[in-house]
Amino acid sequence: MEVAHAGLMTPVGPLGVAVSERGLCRVGWARHQISRTAGSAVARAAVEQLQAYFAGELRTFDLPLDWSFATGTRLAVLQALYTVPYGTAVTYGELAELSGTGAPARAIGGIMGSNPMPIVVPCHRVIAHDGLGGYSGGGDGYEGREVKRWLLTLEGALPPTLDWDPAGLAPAPT
Repeated sequence: MEVAHAGLMTPVGPLGVAVSERGLCRVGWARHQISRTAGSAVARAAVEQLQAYFAGELRTFDLPLDWSFATGTRLAVLQALYTVPYGTAVTYGELAELSGTGAPARAIGGIMGSNPMPIVVPCHRVIAHDGLGGYSGGGDGYEGREVKRWLLTLEGALPPTLDWDPAGLAPAPT
C-alpha cells in the first residue's frame, strides 16, 4: 500500500498527514515542520482543510477516511466520535453510549489516546465528567491538555480565557 505524506504548521505545532489510496489514514504532531506536500490530491486537500479549520473557516472535514486500521469496538467508537459536531463536547461515558459498544469510560479514553487522526476525528471533543480530561495530542513543547483547551476554545465549546491567543500556543521552553 502506497502512502503519501504532507505537512503543515498550525497554531498548536507542526502536523503531518498520511494518505493511503483509501483516504486519510494519519494525522500526527511532528517534531519539526514538514514542508513537503505530496502529489496526492487527498493529501493536498487534507492540508488545505486543516489550514481552514485552524483559521476558523471550516467546521466539517469532508475528506475520504481510511478506517482500515480499526476494527470492532475501536472502529465503532471512532466512527461515533467522527459525528460529534464542531463546537460541542461529549463525556467519555456519553461517547460510549453514542457508539453503542457498552465500553467503559476508561476504555473510551484509551481509544481516544490511540486515535490516528486527531483533529479530523475530533478526540479533543471528549471530556471527563468532572473536567477537561486528558489529551495525548501536541508535539514537542506543546502540552496535550493545553492543546485540547486551545482547540475547544477555537470551536467555541469553551469560553476564551484572558490569555487565550487565536494565533496559537507558544511551545514551552525545553
